[in-house]
Amino acid sequence: MPKQQAKLHAVMGGTPDEVESAFYEALQRGDIDQLMSCWADEDDIACIHPGGGRIIGPGAIRASFEAMFAHSGSIPVSPEQIRRVDSLASAVHHVLEKVEIHTPEGPGSAHVLATNVYHKTPQGWRMVVHHASPGTPDDTANGPLAPQVLH
Repeated sequence: MPKQQAKLHAVMGGTPDEVESAFYEALQRGDIDQLMSCWADEDDIACIHPGGGRIIGPGAIRASFEAMFAHSGSIPVSPEQIRRVDSLASAVHHVLEKVEIHTPEGPGSAHVLATNVYHKTPQGWRMVVHHASPGTPDDTANGPLAPQVLH
């Protein structure tokens, strides 16, 4: 199975982690079709870009990402720290995103805090909310928590 079909298959019936991986890969590649395949096909899905307002519905979300891709071709972002709250029919992932940026001083990076919400739909797991906010340098210091054992 070609890589693109395998990734789309993961999105179609996979886990929240597989959908999230496909979402960030689509951002990095500027692939609007793969990106939209990660989203639920529901009128009330929502996306909030850093510093932006609430965007509701698949058409508006698609248009917002198409505009970003038209400007830059892709979004060089990768998830660095993911914390998960998963249940049988929903999952919430709190993500520290690292975004590669170009500054007058040369290449650099910025951090964004994102919350990705997934629901299990008849088509498999799908994103229903992506809310991203500007991060701060302190956010990178909040690394993964050590596992805790309850006795």
